[in-house]
Amino acid sequence: MPTEELSLDVAIGVTIPARDARGRATRLGPVLDEILSAHNYPPVIERLLAEALTLTALLGSLLKDPQGQMTLQAQTEAGAIDLLVCDYLAGELRGYVRHDPERIADVGPNPSLFALFGKGYLAITFDQPMTNERYQGIVPLEGDSLAHAAQSYFAQSEQIPSLVRLAAEKRDGRWTAGGLLFQHLPEGEEGRERIHTQLDHPDWPHVAILAGSVKAEELTDAGLPLDDLIWRLFHEEAEVRTLTPIPLRRGCRCDPDYVRSVIARFPEDERREMVGSDGLITVDCAFCSQSFPIALEDVS
Repeated sequence: MPTEELSLDVAIGVTIPARDARGRATRLGPVLDEILSAHNYPPVIERLLAEALTLTALLGSLLKDPQGQMTLQAQTEAGAIDLLVCDYLAGELRGYVRHDPERIADVGPNPSLFALFGKGYLAITFDQPMTNERYQGIVPLEGDSLAHAAQSYFAQSEQIPSLVRLAAEKRDGRWTAGGLLFQHLPEGEEGRERIHTQLDHPDWPHVAILAGSVKAEELTDAGLPLDDLIWRLFHEEAEVRTLTPIPLRRGCRCDPDYVRSVIARFPEDERREMVGSDGLITVDCAFCSQSFPIALEDVS
C-alpha cells in the first residue's frame, strides 16, 4: 500500500507474537472534516467527537465479520452532553453529539469527562451478522478522558489488559486525530469453557510501556505513516506483523428510499399523524444533519 495511504483515514492491525499482544493504530483526517462540517459544534464538542470517532475506528476494525457493526454510546441524564453516538460498519464511520449549548459554554476549553457528562455510562456493542452474534458491554463512564474510559471498559467488561491512546488537533482549519489500542491476547481459546486472560502476564507491562510511550503529536502527524509509527515503538522486538490496512470513510445510511421504508413500518393512522403543516412527513438525520421530506402517498 502506498505510504500516503497509510497516513490518513486508515486503520491497521498489529500483532507481536512473542509477546502475546495485538493492537490497532488509526489516523483520521478528511473523514473527520466531512463528518464535523455537517454540524455547528463548539470546539470542545468537535474535539470530543473526533476522539470518539477515532476510538470507534480502533474498535470497529477489530471485527472479523466484514459486515459487522460496532456502536459506541456515551449517555447521561444530567450532563452538558446527554448523548454521544458513533458507529462503524464495513469501514464507514458516523457520529453525533447531543448537548446543551449554554452548559457547554461554561465547561472551559479542556473539560474532564465528568464536567461534560456528569455521571453517565459507556456502552459498546458488537454485531456480527454472519455468525448472528451480538455482544454489548456497559460500564460507568469514568476517567479523565475518553481513552481512560475505554481502558476501564476493557478492564471491567472484557477483563483484558488494554492500553488506549487518543489525540486530536485542529490545524489551519482541518482536524487530524489518531489512536492506538494494544491488548494482551487471551490464552486457551480452545479447551476452556471461556477465554482466559492472564492478567499478570510478564510480557504485558513491556508492551504497555512501549505502546504508552507514543506521543500525541505522533498520533496526529499526517506525515508519519502508521507502519512507521509502529516501527518507532516496537523496532527492538524480534517480530512485529502489520495486517492489511482498512480504509476508512464517512458513511451515513440514510437516504430517501430508506426513510420511506422506515415510515412504511408504522400503522397508517400513525403515518397520518406525522404529516406536517406543509403536507409532508419530514425526517431529520442526526448523523448527517440532512432533512428528508416525504409525501404520504409515496409511502407504501
